[in-house]
Amino acid sequence: MSGETRDMAAAGREPASATSSGPGTAPPGSLVDSHCHLDALSPEELDSVIARAAAAGVAEMVCISTRLSQTATLVGLAEAHPALWCTIGIHPHHAGEEGPVPEVGHLASLAEHPRVVGVGESGLDYFHEHAPRAVQAESFRTHIRAARRAGVPLVIHARDADEDVSAILREELGGAAGQGAAADGFGFVLHCFSSGRGLAEVGLALGGYIGVSGMLTFPRSVTLREILRDVPAERLLVETDSPFLAPVPHRGRRNEPAWVADTARALAALRGVSTGEIAALTTRNFRALFRKAA
Repeated sequence: MSGETRDMAAAGREPASATSSGPGTAPPGSLVDSHCHLDALSPEELDSVIARAAAAGVAEMVCISTRLSQTATLVGLAEAHPALWCTIGIHPHHAGEEGPVPEVGHLASLAEHPRVVGVGESGLDYFHEHAPRAVQAESFRTHIRAARRAGVPLVIHARDADEDVSAILREELGGAAGQGAAADGFGFVLHCFSSGRGLAEVGLALGGYIGVSGMLTFPRSVTLREILRDVPAERLLVETDSPFLAPVPHRGRRNEPAWVADTARALAALRGVSTGEIAALTTRNFRALFRKAA
């Protein structure tokens, strides 16, 4: 996916055409939105968003951290709402904004809270490059090590940095792609996947999962759909990345977890199975990766 298309999606502008239409639905309580950002919502808005998600068959959501300063807020939301889980971590955009890169032990300790199910999102973003590449890389490696120490998965953001993300994962996990997952069972998800086939293959070889967002439904996502068609079923997750990247038929509106059902329906059509099968599959995969949420 080009930078231009992804920015158009984040800005909420409608692509030229759609691959699906109509509201998505799934069996009650069967879907998980594995990646969303809900901390900016008012309490009233959040209650409505959670209710609409439940009505669409989305029972649980993971609120993803982009700054450590969000930790208390995200943990508080997850404590107050049984449908919510959260992560802790620093987005590569903010890797240079919150002082020195945190120590591995500090991040790992924050991940010990029972409602914190993962570390991240962390990774590399060379499209916007809001932080120097060296700082992003140091932060990424620290998050990998913290997630491994804490025994929780890492949520990875990768944009226009496939080769370096692949290299760092290989180095940190102890070898070249093809050797399988890390011996300690460390897991990760390449969230909102829009990278090339090479990164997908490295991630899968190292035991990672692929996060499928509403970008799947965009008409220009031809190559992405070809990649997602080939990902092993047991490595697929669905997500919204809300409030960004609303799927067809909701383009131009603020994304929300209920609409992960539309992405699930599109993924089901792509792979020739029912929406119910995709819901059951991706929720089972979610529990396998995010074991604290099992």
